[in-house]
Amino acid sequence: MPTAIRVAAGAALAAGVAAPLVRRRLRLPPQVVTGTAALAPLALCVLVPRTRSRDAAVCVLQMWAYVATYEMPNDDPAALERRVRVAYPVRIDRSIGLGTTPTLRLQRALATPGGFRAWEKLLVWSHWLWFFFPHGTVAYLLLRRPEHFPRGAAQIYATFDVGLVGYWAVPTAPPWYAAARGLMADGRTPELRRMMVEYGEHLWKSGWAPLYGFLGGNPLAAMPSLHFATSVTAAHVLTDSGAAGAALAWAYASTLGIALVYLGEHYVVDLAAGLALAEAVRRATPAAAPLALGLGRGVRALEARARA
Repeated sequence: MPTAIRVAAGAALAAGVAAPLVRRRLRLPPQVVTGTAALAPLALCVLVPRTRSRDAAVCVLQMWAYVATYEMPNDDPAALERRVRVAYPVRIDRSIGLGTTPTLRLQRALATPGGFRAWEKLLVWSHWLWFFFPHGTVAYLLLRRPEHFPRGAAQIYATFDVGLVGYWAVPTAPPWYAAARGLMADGRTPELRRMMVEYGEHLWKSGWAPLYGFLGGNPLAAMPSLHFATSVTAAHVLTDSGAAGAALAWAYASTLGIALVYLGEHYVVDLAAGLALAEAVRRATPAAAPLALGLGRGVRALEARARA
């Protein structure tokens, strides 16, 4: 029996790593890819005794499943464009901005056409640094606040995962896409700029296209804003852990929120939905704890039997 458990766990781990890689070639259904990849972290826990390195590897495997599920709607870009919702966030943000979306109001009031001020570059970099912030928070907990790691990591990655439901159920376009479709036009100039791309091309030159191609796996996944949601969750987690840098985390999340709207990457309503998601995950944590503890006991039981 121990050998059978180890073989099954090893097969599940290998399949979970491989499925996202071969999904297009084998035309695997999305539910098969996500389900298989989601089992990989549990399989690793059965196979390998718990250490700091294993905890880190579990987080990597969790994000491996997330990235595959995030990107899959864009495996068929034409089909995604037929499903994408473009108009409703424009209407909501126009209401918020009293007739003009906040993005256009801010860009028209503050931006210099064709140029970038120092504070605008700061906003761009705050967007790019997001790729490190939630995971850096998890790494900090693992290394410096291990007693807070299980709860904090679970909250951050739950925010990622729950947000995927919106991306699949109601694929929603960001402001720059709506502008390209003419839905932002109001007879005034300048029109909405996608400043992230403008500055990326200026800074990275020929390296920008492959960099954006690597990072932009699903351009039509704006509702809710997981950039903002995961940053708010990370700031909460750092506050709960008593980290000295918690105030900086909140300052970063606030700066990122402004950047996402100003740069044309998200609507205000996207941020509101992201904030609601972050707070919902936080409030649901006590109710979900018994289920998580039960799952943990089950995995540890399998781990013990695999070593018997």
